[in-house]
Amino acid sequence: MGMPLLSATDLTKTYTGGTTTVRALDGVSFTLEAGDFVALMGPSGCGKSTLLHLCGAMDRPTSGRVVLEGRHLAELTDDELTKLRRDRIGFVFQFFNLLPTLTLGDNIALPCLLGGMATAEAEARAARLAERVGIGHRLRHYPQEVSGGEMQRAAIARALVHEPALLVADEPTGNLDSETGARVLALLAELNREMGITILLATHAQEVAAASGRVMRMKDGRFASAESAPSAPGAIALPLPDANAVPAV
Repeated sequence: MGMPLLSATDLTKTYTGGTTTVRALDGVSFTLEAGDFVALMGPSGCGKSTLLHLCGAMDRPTSGRVVLEGRHLAELTDDELTKLRRDRIGFVFQFFNLLPTLTLGDNIALPCLLGGMATAEAEARAARLAERVGIGHRLRHYPQEVSGGEMQRAAIARALVHEPALLVADEPTGNLDSETGARVLALLAELNREMGITILLATHAQEVAAASGRVMRMKDGRFASAESAPSAPGAIALPLPDANAVPAV
């Protein structure tokens, strides 16, 4: 078996403010293989987002190490980490983080443009992915002109347009109603299954975790258990919307 896509070893993260010290992570270790879909589960404050930030090269651990595609993140400079995030990691967040002054098409193409890709190629990639996630008819619309589900689909396309090694998703359905959230989950599960996209997703909801292939439960900054995704009939049973047949969410 080859090298894992990502390995985290004995990660700790401590925050200090005044006389208060918070240990957000306390000796966390795990590996991700290419094509995995792993859900981090647990209540708010258990360390899920902190772990995502470390694995996504957005923060550095207090101790321990993260290795992504053979590169030790602690050994990289800030500029090298910025390039790594831009080229090899995609991010999807609860509140979409789309730029309101750009159309959905321009938002999706932005990572490629920042990486120096020619405008025509970046726009073509954005259009293909927009079709793939069901919002090809919304490319010229601005975020405020579309639904929450469509904004999240645009955010997913933006996260994948530069063909990253890893997709990091922090509560991606937390700002959506249950039906729209189920459709977004179905999309992520399909992208993982059909395109082999590696996903590390944080959630506190059981129905979200049920869409994944493996669940790692966290409590007080540690892993409490790891298991195959639970059987949850109906959790992602909604079909993916057909933009030509039903209103997109």
